[in-house]
Amino acid sequence: MNNIENNIKILKKKIQYLLTNNNTESKKIKIIAASKNQSVENIQTALLSGIYEFGENYIQEGINKIKKLKKNNKIIWHFIGKLQSKKTKLVAQYFDWCQTIDREKIAILLNKYRIKQKVPINVLIQINISEENNKNGISIRNYQKLAEIVSKMPNLNFRGIMAMPKKKKEIIKYQDYKNINNIFNILKHKYQSVDTLSLGTSFDIKTAIMYNSNMIRIGKSIFKN
Repeated sequence: MNNIENNIKILKKKIQYLLTNNNTESKKIKIIAASKNQSVENIQTALLSGIYEFGENYIQEGINKIKKLKKNNKIIWHFIGKLQSKKTKLVAQYFDWCQTIDREKIAILLNKYRIKQKVPINVLIQINISEENNKNGISIRNYQKLAEIVSKMPNLNFRGIMAMPKKKKEIIKYQDYKNINNIFNILKHKYQSVDTLSLGTSFDIKTAIMYNSNMIRIGKSIFKN
C-alpha cells in the first residue's frame, strides 16, 4: 500500500469515527481531494482508493488534468479557487462544480457560458465568514441577495455554501462555524436545491463535522508523503 492509499484509508476511518461519536446532523461526508499541484498519477492513485471528486484552484492546471483523465467518467471536478470574470467561460465549460461564487457578475457569466447541452453546473456561494480583508467570499451581511439571484439562474444548480473560517496559530474560532451552520440552515429551508455545506480542510475536519459540514476539501492529509 502506498502513501496516498494509506492516507485515504486513515482519513475515511477518522471521518467515520467523527460521524459516529459527534452529535451531528451529517450522516455522510463527501470528500473532495484538493489536487492543486498534484500529478495525474497521484490523482489516479486516489481514484483507485475510492476518491472520485477533485478540487482544483487553478483553471488551466485543472483543465489539463480534466483532458488527460476524460476517459474516466466517474470523476467529478470542482473549481475551488478564486474565480475571475474573464475565466468563467472555462469553468462553465469544463467543471462540474464551482464552489466560489462571491458576486452577481460571476453568477451571470457562469449561467451565460454553461452550454445548453450540459446539465446545470452545481454551484456554491463562498462566504467570508471571518470578514477577513485578504480572503475571498461575500460578506455575511450580503449573502441572501446573491442566493436569490443564483437560485433563479437556469444553468446553475444552487447547492449551498462554502467557507474557510479564520485560522490563526491553530486556534479555531468556533463562533464562525456556528454562524456558517446557521446560514446553511436558513438557505436549506428557503431553497429546495440547497443540500451542501462545504466546510473543513485538513486542519479542522473535526470542528467542521461537529458543525454539520457534509463536504470537506482535503489536500495535505491525502497527498502527504
